Amino acid sequence: MGFKLGSNMVPFPNCKHKKETMKSKEWIILASLALSLSAFQSTRFAQTGEESKDTMHGKRISHAVLDAERRQAMSFSISTLLTRNLHDVFGENDPARRRAAIDEIFTEDCVFYDPFGGVYRGREEIDRIAGSVKATHPDFRYQPIAEPEELGNAGRVKWIEGRPGEAPAYAGTDFIIARDGRIGAVYLFFDKLP
Repeated sequence: MGFKLGSNMVPFPNCKHKKETMKSKEWIILASLALSLSAFQSTRFAQTGEESKDTMHGKRISHAVLDAERRQAMSFSISTLLTRNLHDVFGENDPARRRAAIDEIFTEDCVFYDPFGGVYRGREEIDRIAGSVKATHPDFRYQPIAEPEELGNAGRVKWIEGRPGEAPAYAGTDFIIARDGRIGAVYLFFDKLP
C-alpha cells in the first residue's frame, strides 16, 4: 500500500497490511513532503519561465499567469487588510508597489471616506489620493499603536504618523468593511495625539 509520487510508488511507513491506516504523525510527514515538492516545482517553473500543461483543457499555461490568478483569488484576514492598507497603500512611496497592493487588497468597487468629506470610489481614485497624501510628507511613517481589532466583516486599527525618531504629527483610526477577503470601504478618522 502506498501513494504515487511522479511515476514512483511510495509505500506508507509501517503499513504491513492493506487495511492498516497511517498514524497522524506519518500523515503530517507525508503532507509536508508533498507541499515541499509542490513548492519546489512552482519555484522551478517561476525561475525558468517554463509552462505546464493544463490537463483539463490540453493547453499550455505560463506559470506567471497562474501566479497572477492565484494572487487575484487570494483573500486576506481583516487584520492583514488593515495593516497592509496602512503600510503598503498609504505608507508606500513607490507608485508601482502601492498600485499592486491596492489591486491585491481592495475590491474593484471600493470606497475611501476621509474626515473632510472626501469620497473616493474605485482603485484608481484610492491610488490617486494615497499618492497625494504620501507626497505631502514622504518621510513620515505610520505606526499602529494597538493591535487591529476585528468584528464580523469590519475592523479598525489606531495609528500615529510622523518622522521616525520624532514626536508623531498625526493620530488616527482606520475603519474598514471587508467583502470576500478584500477592503470594500475604508473610513479614516483623525484622533487626538496621545
